Amino acid sequence: MSLQPAPWPEPDPQVAAAIKAIYRRKELPLAVQVRDMLGEVFPDEGFADSFGSRGKPGLSPGLLALVSVLQSVEKLTDRQAAQAAGRDLAWKYALGLPLADPGFDFSVLSGFRTRVVEGGLEQHVLDVLLAALVEKGLVKAGGKQRTDSTHVVSAVRDLNRLELAGESVRAAVEALVAAAPGWFVAMFDVPGWSRRYEQRIDSWRLPTSQTKRDALALDYGRDGHALLAAVYGPSAPGWLRELPAVQVLRTVLLQNYYACQDQAGKQVIRRRDAERDGIPPAPSRITSPYDTDARWAAKGEDLFWNGYKVHISETCDTPPQTEPGVRRLEPPNIITGVATTDATVPDAAMTAPIHTMLAARGLTPGEHFVDSGYPSAALLVSSWADHGIDLVAPLLADVSAQAKAGNGYDRASFVFDFDARTATCPQGATSATWNPVSQRGADTIVVSFAKTDCGPCPARALCTTSKAGRRQISVPPREVHEAQVKSRAQQNTKEWQDRYAVRAGVEGTINQAIDLGIRRARYRGIDKTRLQHVFTACAINLIRLDAYWNGHPLDRTRANHIARLGLTLAA
Repeated sequence: MSLQPAPWPEPDPQVAAAIKAIYRRKELPLAVQVRDMLGEVFPDEGFADSFGSRGKPGLSPGLLALVSVLQSVEKLTDRQAAQAAGRDLAWKYALGLPLADPGFDFSVLSGFRTRVVEGGLEQHVLDVLLAALVEKGLVKAGGKQRTDSTHVVSAVRDLNRLELAGESVRAAVEALVAAAPGWFVAMFDVPGWSRRYEQRIDSWRLPTSQTKRDALALDYGRDGHALLAAVYGPSAPGWLRELPAVQVLRTVLLQNYYACQDQAGKQVIRRRDAERDGIPPAPSRITSPYDTDARWAAKGEDLFWNGYKVHISETCDTPPQTEPGVRRLEPPNIITGVATTDATVPDAAMTAPIHTMLAARGLTPGEHFVDSGYPSAALLVSSWADHGIDLVAPLLADVSAQAKAGNGYDRASFVFDFDARTATCPQGATSATWNPVSQRGADTIVVSFAKTDCGPCPARALCTTSKAGRRQISVPPREVHEAQVKSRAQQNTKEWQDRYAVRAGVEGTINQAIDLGIRRARYRGIDKTRLQHVFTACAINLIRLDAYWNGHPLDRTRANHIARLGLTLAA
């Protein structure tokens, strides 16, 4: 398939006439509004790197991008979206298709997504849409933005350790039989393997006895090692080792089994024990042989999922003051960024990448409102220094034993003199040492007091229970420490809390995204899941723009019926 970039076809006159007649006194459909207001919103040129220059010309990738976004708007399957392109007049108008055009085969959409992902263009559709909105003055740099995240469940079923081991062997067997059936027949007892792996490994079919389940887990381990030994044997074709299912099996066996030799030199395989053998940390642990990017994660005490996490950023500028009784149509809040990670990545690790992404789009906010999971004192400083962003968020409280007790000497009780490189305790003693170090990859200063001061101190019980007989405190560098002290003091004031209240509105955007299916991955792998989230973000933007173009004001707060009646009469 090749790409020959060309302008989009103009709306067919017959289709345009039908649209005009049908919607003469009605609001125009979203697809029609998008074509009229944004024109050729996704030009073909931006997709050129993902399509070849030779071969049979394919469908316009720009038009397929628009189809994918409209598909998200209406929550359609690929088959339904392809049918809509051939049947829906509004879609025909937006795509410039003739009235008699039957549309296209639904498999084209899957191929389009694959090419976009292979070309690394997952964010391109949102980039282009935002550039068009910047040109029209509907979004700009500076101002206020807010960000929040939600969990995303993967498109594969959840597997326990036993199911994962068996299903990984089964997936490798399926791949090998499909790729080299003759080789497999020559190496293994096909009926025996078929009895064990012809059906998917499911707890409903597994034995209930724990003893039998443990024995079955060892059987899966032995089968997996036997399979790899044959694949890596001298008589096996070398290309069998490169099959993705074989590589996944290698990793799963390494993460879940321990192979060693007994005193007689015989290989012994056993399941890994967390305390004795160690198991990989969650960020690197494969959870399914069919989606190697999905990860298990937990949040709080009642949320445990296998999949991903998505971060959504949007504008949230405060509307200008108007005269009483005057109702002004305000531009909608626009999603400016969407970032997808595996489920184990903490929110704080995404704060800087989100700022970098927004800066690359030329949409750096002046104020960025996030919840307590995103900031740290160091990020308050670096966000301002690197991008000029005022990161507005409540910092987590001091978690030291003294702070938790509520009646001890926590770090805030000490006075730090960074010029003199000393600290003074509440009892007036001066620190003995001031040592800059690195802790967990961050610059830190460890301040220690002398035993001669701490030992006889009457307030020692309020300060430390250290066996060393002295108090030690870790404090960040000056700029970070001062930012932390200032932020913790401000976040307790009513003025700061009133300012921070704007962040709560992002929950509505998360709910809108959930309604469009963002919380469940439609595809396997993080790249296609990221593309799904980009299409969803574009869909939300178009839904909001459609309301704006049709003159529907943005509801800033919920209102009851009598309040709405009052606003209507005042207008």
